[in-house]
Formats: sequence, structure tokens, C-alpha cells
Amino acid sequence: MTDQLIIFDTTLRDGEQSPGASMTRDEKLRIARQLERLKVDVIEAGFAASSNGDFEAVQLIANNIQDSTICSLSRANDRDIARAAEALKGANRARIHTFIATSPLHMEKKLRMTPEQVLEQATQSVRFARNLCADIEFSPEDGYRSEVDFLCRVIEAVIREGATTINVPDTVGYAVPELYGNFIKTLRERVPNSDKAIWSVHCHNDLGMAVANSLAGVKIGGARQVECTINGLGERAGNCSLEEVVMAVKTRKDYFGLNVGIDTQHIVAASRMVSQTTGFVVQPNKAVVGANAFAHASGIHQDGVLKARDTYEIMRAEDVGWSANKIVLGKLSGRNAFKQRLQELGVSMDSEADINAAFARFKELADRKSEIFDEDILALVSDESAAGQGEEYAFVSLSQHSETGERPHAQIVFTAGGKEIKGASDGNGPVDASLKAIEQHVQSGAEMVLYSVNAISGSTESQGEVTVRLQSSGRVVNGVGADPDIVVASAKAYLSALNKLHSKAEKVAAQG
Repeated sequence: MTDQLIIFDTTLRDGEQSPGASMTRDEKLRIARQLERLKVDVIEAGFAASSNGDFEAVQLIANNIQDSTICSLSRANDRDIARAAEALKGANRARIHTFIATSPLHMEKKLRMTPEQVLEQATQSVRFARNLCADIEFSPEDGYRSEVDFLCRVIEAVIREGATTINVPDTVGYAVPELYGNFIKTLRERVPNSDKAIWSVHCHNDLGMAVANSLAGVKIGGARQVECTINGLGERAGNCSLEEVVMAVKTRKDYFGLNVGIDTQHIVAASRMVSQTTGFVVQPNKAVVGANAFAHASGIHQDGVLKARDTYEIMRAEDVGWSANKIVLGKLSGRNAFKQRLQELGVSMDSEADINAAFARFKELADRKSEIFDEDILALVSDESAAGQGEEYAFVSLSQHSETGERPHAQIVFTAGGKEIKGASDGNGPVDASLKAIEQHVQSGAEMVLYSVNAISGSTESQGEVTVRLQSSGRVVNGVGADPDIVVASAKAYLSALNKLHSKAEKVAAQG
């Protein structure tokens, strides 16, 4: 077996299935560029057949990413597979990832198919896909809860038809490490042609064991690909966390004996980009990328680290990119320096006019706060990108008044369909008043299920980043807004969420 561990990132596909985490095409490309900079082996760019928007995102990424393999998910049917192949035409290296459920529960209740029908469809689908693409991955959905004998038959058949990677998902996060590792080992031992494919693991975090299960699948089971997401993003409790798997394998190479090609110095930048794009804040005590991951509060710990760093630190903060948290630009910085920093952050803008507009907003921000961080630039560009996409609603201006003993009042100006609207309302606080002033005119009727404020950097001068999650008619969307004034940031976030609700783009849920 090879000693190289393949890192398969599905942030843009499975990660996007988190309620409210949907991304625009340009946001997906920006993250894909950061994943390429991270040297991710395989980027699952989306599910091309699910919507025109996802097809276009996969196509855009396939045409722009040079170093990583670009993958599209597809159900085990000819239409999905053909659509994936079409989206991937421009890729340097393309992979089609097709799946069908194999557990008794899924086959009976969801697919309403017999095991023999599932076996036949899996076989035919891989055969069809192999004629369109040389690199084919097959996943038996809910594989861990499948009957071993039947699963072995399916896997043997799809490898015979040309599947080059076999991925065994713990789709519902039911596994425990030792049992899952031995499950992968058993499959590899019992499938006669198992050596003709690379084995992969894809674990969900419902019981908090996605990383442990994935590593057990590698160490005990012999898997050589791990499917994961930045920050562990994903539906329900999330997926296996890329940063945790990578640093575990690198830090404990004495145990795992494996190499990974990831450039770890870009991990923190990738984490921040995904967090700011989706509005999913990283918890402070999150391993590797949390704000407290390398902080030492205990006097004994501080004393030890000062004397010898390795007394309490098994990784260096700078090795995962924490040293990159520097002031990069200020109010005297020129346009070329700003443009260069955008390139370093993986941000691509369509035209010089877009760069000029973003630079103007940067100078405006630099006049309001003396220190500009990478996170500020990413938030600014994200706002600029949303404003330039012809969104239904856009923020213009806001004024609000609040004092002790008086009911807060807000007046807001925003555009709807290009027409300027003025609104005013009282509220329990300035944020409540501002959002009510918007809702009075929009009348979305949406339920707010989350309101979250996060400081982008670590001072009171910092921009506030606000996430608003709205639910309406079964749809859940996130809106993100950033501004030094958190009331303004809140209004921007609310309008951002309303724009996503207004969008008619639909997605077909898929799970691997």
C-alpha cells in the first residue's frame, strides 16, 4: 500500500448542505482557489445535476483550478453522470463520484428497490461513467449500516467495471472507531479485487467521532483517502474536519507512518475564508483553527511554554498559518498593494472596475479603523461581490438612536429592485428596530432562527461580523454582513439573507 494519504475536500458539496451554508458561484471559486493553494488532492466542487447554479459552479472551478483533481457528485443514473461529465470537461484532472444507497433501510424505505436492482444500477452506472471519465469514485451510501455480504458483491462489481476509488461512508455518524476501522479492513480482505482501487472513508460527526473514525479507517482499515471539510462544515453535526485529520497525521507520523501533501501554513486562511463566506463561526476551542487553539491561560502552562515550547505545544502555531495574522495594509496603502493582497488571498475580481470599487471601499474602511487585517479585506470583498450581482435588496444608509429609558428608534434606506426605500421603526434595541424597519416594507414573513455577532479581529475597533439565519417555507438561508458598526452589519446581514430567500435557485439534497 502507498504511504501517501489523499485528502478529498467536500466543503463545496457536502459542507454546503449545512442549513444556510449555500454559496454563490464566485464564492465557491474563491474557496476552491484557497483549497488549491492548500494543495488539496481532490476538490469535490458540487453536484452538477442538482441545479443550473451548481453545474455552473462545477464548470467554473473545473476551468480555473489547475493543480487539484476536480470532482462532481452524481446519483447512479445516466442523466446525473452525463451532466457531471459535461461540467468537468475543462478540468486538468476530473473525477466523477457516483453513489447509491446499499443499506437495507435505505433500499427499502428510500429507494424502494431490491438489492439485486441496486447491484445492477450501481454496476451499469459505473460502466457508463467509466466511458466518460478515467477517474471514477463509487460510494455505497449508508455503507456502514449495509450488510457485509451484499456490500462486498456491490464493491467487487463496481471495481470490475472500472471504479478507481471505493468510498465507504458512515452517512449518519453511527460508527465508533475500532468497529469502523475493522469494517473497512473486512471489506478489503473479502473483496477479491480490492487491490485494484484506492479505499476511502467519509465520516459524519453526529456522535463527535468523525475524525477518530476516519483515522481508524486509515490505520486499521488501510484506507488511503479521507473525505473531509474545512472546519468540519456539513449537515447536522458536520463532517470530518480536514485540519484535524491533516495535523493528526503530520504530528503523529510516528504512529500513522503516512505522508500528506497539504501545505499546512494555509490552513488558518482557509478556515477563516470558509467561516466568513458561510457565516458559520469557528468555536474558540476548536482544534487547530480555534482562536484559543494555541492560547495558554494557566500560569504553569505559560511558564513551561516560555522555558521550552514543546512542554505544552505539540504543534507550532505558525505551521498552520497563525503567524499570518498580521496587519497587511493601512490608509496609506496604494491600489497595487491592495490588488496584490487580493491575489495572495485567492480573490479574483472580474474587471478593473470591480477592483476600483473594492479599493474605494477599502480606503473608506481604512479611514474608519487604523489597522486592516486579511479578514477585513475578505469581508469587504464579500460585501462588494454581493452588491455587484444585481441582488434584489441592497443596503444604502442607516441612522439609529438609543438611550437608557427611551425606546430605540432606527431609520434605514435600502434598495429593492433598484428602487430606493426608506423605513423607520422602534424596537427592543437598535438592531431590532433596524431589522423591523426593513421587514415592514419587505414583509418576507421569514422566521429568524439565528442571530450571531462575531468580532473579525481582536479589538473594539474591529469590524463586527453578523450572521442572520432565516427560515421560510422550508428553506433555510444565512446572510452575513460586516461593518465597524454592528447595527449596520446586522442590517446588511438581514438584507443578505433576504436576497437568498428571494433567489429561486433550488438544490437537490444528496448525501454521501
